[in-house]
Amino acid sequence: MNPPQKIRRSAFARLLFTSLCLLQTGFAEEGFDPVFTEWRSRVDPAVENGLSYLSRIQKEDGSFPENYGDSTGVPALVGMAFLSKGHMPTEGPYVATINKCVDFILANQKENGLFEKGGAGSGPMYAHNIATLFLSEVSGMVEPGRQEKIGKALPKALQLILRAQSVKKDPNSTGGWRYHPNSNDSDTSCSGWALMALRSAKLNGAAVPDEAILAAVAYLKRHQDPKTGSFGYTGTSDNARTLTGMGLLCLELSGQHGKPEPALAAEFVMKTFRELVGGQFEFYGNYYNAQGTFQIGGRYWNEYATWMYETYLKKQTEDGSWQSNEAGRIYGTAMMVLAFTVPYRQLPIYQRDETVSEDEEKK
Repeated sequence: MNPPQKIRRSAFARLLFTSLCLLQTGFAEEGFDPVFTEWRSRVDPAVENGLSYLSRIQKEDGSFPENYGDSTGVPALVGMAFLSKGHMPTEGPYVATINKCVDFILANQKENGLFEKGGAGSGPMYAHNIATLFLSEVSGMVEPGRQEKIGKALPKALQLILRAQSVKKDPNSTGGWRYHPNSNDSDTSCSGWALMALRSAKLNGAAVPDEAILAAVAYLKRHQDPKTGSFGYTGTSDNARTLTGMGLLCLELSGQHGKPEPALAAEFVMKTFRELVGGQFEFYGNYYNAQGTFQIGGRYWNEYATWMYETYLKKQTEDGSWQSNEAGRIYGTAMMVLAFTVPYRQLPIYQRDETVSEDEEKK
């Protein structure tokens, strides 16, 4: 990464920490987010208990026990969970935890740029995309030695994502990603993480071509049902209940706010989100629904957040974890923390578009 980028992100990291201090001294109590203000007294301790659990259970090498804990994806999700609450890799109680997540990912990059280690489900690109997103988000917040390593690792990781996107594919799959770098098909779940990694890196000053972002957005739009607003896995309705939040978030983060497609997706989410409970990909769907409805704002976030906090605060176990059906406690806890902490606005990738008018926010 070039020097101007380092300076920009270091300055942002300081601003981030200042913002957290303001938040902790009551800045958020001034009614900026009525739902969060109402629930904060219960959300704060629940999040901190979850983070304490994740820190306690982390292995010395930075990986985690249980499902996919030795892949690069789970430490990346955990690392982002700590950042999402404003915890820093240079000061505070979780310095070692966050840095071990960083170091584990950096230690497991292949020559071709792929972050691969341990069991990664159907293929390594899923974990790679999440790991790339995390390193992009934490870049500029770490001490100089780690920053130098991240600066060498990220360009190779991004180039791998771009190469995987450019593999010749059928028209329905063009612009997306699948589980392997050379896959000639795509799915929206893997593609969502890849798009967020590219967008985060671009915001961070990396040379990500606009064409790559546009192609990914076009790919996602081809997988949205124009009538119902749902997004599917390889079609427009398969696994729609858990994937439409992903489509909503990616569109909102890619300059589509105010357009018909995200509004349709938000309406579908509001009709179906209560069906998540007990489903196979419950925590995945909740994470994306929370992020997506927060981005579009207004009544969507107010209704969803109220339901989410009412439903999932009571599901936290005594040790601070949440048990997910899809991938166990580590994944479940990280994803729930990431969903709960949306109002903190600490991760740069998830900053809400503040051009949204006050009237629109109150709808």
